[in-house]
Amino acid sequence: MQVGLNKCDARANEPGYRPRSNGLNWITNFYPLLAVIAAYLVGSLSFAVIVSRSMGLNDPRTYGSKNPGATNVLRSGSKAAAVVTLLLDAFKGWLPVMLVKWFGERYGLGDGTVAMVGLAAFTGHLFPVFFRFEGGKGVATALGVLLATSWLLGLSTGLTWLAIAYFFRYSSLASIVASVFAPVYYLFGGGVAWALDKSVALTTTIMALLLIWRHSENISRLVKGTESKLGKKKT
Repeated sequence: MQVGLNKCDARANEPGYRPRSNGLNWITNFYPLLAVIAAYLVGSLSFAVIVSRSMGLNDPRTYGSKNPGATNVLRSGSKAAAVVTLLLDAFKGWLPVMLVKWFGERYGLGDGTVAMVGLAAFTGHLFPVFFRFEGGKGVATALGVLLATSWLLGLSTGLTWLAIAYFFRYSSLASIVASVFAPVYYLFGGGVAWALDKSVALTTTIMALLLIWRHSENISRLVKGTESKLGKKKT
């Protein structure tokens, strides 16, 4: 028995030697993909529509900006529905990231998977498979992803949104400014307030660019002075 072990040890030192697979290693290679797919499906739950239907309200895709998000739900006149939508949209961005951070290590899921899972949940909100790929702009979901990445990053980005919204009364402007600052905060805070990871920096930047793109019509209305302010019903 000892001789057999010595032979194995000797072979392990040979150039090009690879240990025999146990037959399950190939499965672990799919864990990152499965995590990303699961995050996208969670992100595809359009809570603006789900909450509105459950509370007997009109589909937010049929009034106002026709955007299935918390701000447009607020135009229905139901603050409760808007708050619930906001929290659930943020939660679906936060949860997949935290699950990978909590349990991913045992399955070989690292920071790269954390970054991709966050981006997948955000993309699911933008293009939900359960709602014919007609989704929202992703502000609350992106905030949930940032809070899961680092609560300080999420807090600083959220406070930026609140400050702009308070002084200018434009939700879209607040979202655009906050999305611009999010990757800036991450880069400048890296190594000080949180660990800096290139994959997270990349996905945070991609989310910011997508957020700005989704607000292209709002940008046009802001320039023209026709953008609707917070608290104002838009018919």
